[in-house]
Amino acid sequence: MFAPLQNDTFLRACLRQPTDHTPVWLMRQAGRYLPEYRATRAKAGSFMGLATNTDYATEVTLQPLERYALDAAILFSDILTIPDAMGLGLSFALGEGPKFASPVRDEAAVDQLAVPDMDKLRYVFDAVTSIRRALNGRVPLIGFSGSPWTLACYMVEGAGSDDYRLVKTMLYSRPDLMHRMLAINADAVARYLNTQIEAGAQAVMIFDSWGGVLADGAFQAFSLAYTQRVLDQLKKEHDGQRIPHLVFTKGGGPWLEQIAGTGADVVGLDWTVNLGQARQRTGGRVALQGNLDPNVLFAPPAQIRAEVERTLQSYGPDRTGHIFNLGHGISQHTPPEHVSVLVDAVHEASRR
Repeated sequence: MFAPLQNDTFLRACLRQPTDHTPVWLMRQAGRYLPEYRATRAKAGSFMGLATNTDYATEVTLQPLERYALDAAILFSDILTIPDAMGLGLSFALGEGPKFASPVRDEAAVDQLAVPDMDKLRYVFDAVTSIRRALNGRVPLIGFSGSPWTLACYMVEGAGSDDYRLVKTMLYSRPDLMHRMLAINADAVARYLNTQIEAGAQAVMIFDSWGGVLADGAFQAFSLAYTQRVLDQLKKEHDGQRIPHLVFTKGGGPWLEQIAGTGADVVGLDWTVNLGQARQRTGGRVALQGNLDPNVLFAPPAQIRAEVERTLQSYGPDRTGHIFNLGHGISQHTPPEHVSVLVDAVHEASRR
């Protein structure tokens, strides 16, 4: 059904197998820093117009691959598709973040929650299949979801937040309600990612973008336990191919050992963590992904190359099991030509 894979470097690195160079892809690599993305988004009329249209989602997923020698593609979608399918009413205003019309703030609202019918998310799975075909074996396709905790943050807050006051109020006042919501979210995420795998995703990633806002103890109980619940249900193989599982917790540095203990194949790191120390702390049990500060991309090319070298060296001379990425998503203000410098520097330096 799909063309054979020509560049499997990313998948090999995920499984800690030898590669001839360190693979590189970037979180939010299809995004507003690219003029061609902005043009397609204008045609689509809105962010969700882009994400829910198979042709547009395919087009923008492939745009960065036309410019840069990236080693993986990632599905163009949003982490909030699941709560939207639960009926919370997702919208995006231009220049603003996501908003939910019906946030989940009391027991009655939690009682209404259920794992959504995956048919409501058919546009995502159609996009996965379309992108995989359009890639024609060039590089692997990564599917993704928000983590159960990160979804719960948006579902309770109703939008992005500076202080997480509403979601933490529920967590500390009514932990029973929070656990009920998280269990539903976890089962929904697992079903969603498994359906992406069936549609053609060759690896899947869980973005625990807000895990790092939790206190020690709360992180384990309300974020990690439910990421674990997702991982326990995920397909490890499909059509005879191993499907790597990646987990990224922004601010997760204090808990690396525990995140590595979930059974994930790859642990993503933000820019506050030293790669070499992370490698020692996780004992070589997992591959590591990261972790250049995205703001390095605003520096001149010589500095970008130097920071790439420094990041690669911090991982150590044996580069097996390292996937180069940023420590968070690329900024919309990034000069596109600086991304070329980064990608080429990773390939050249790691081959040396």
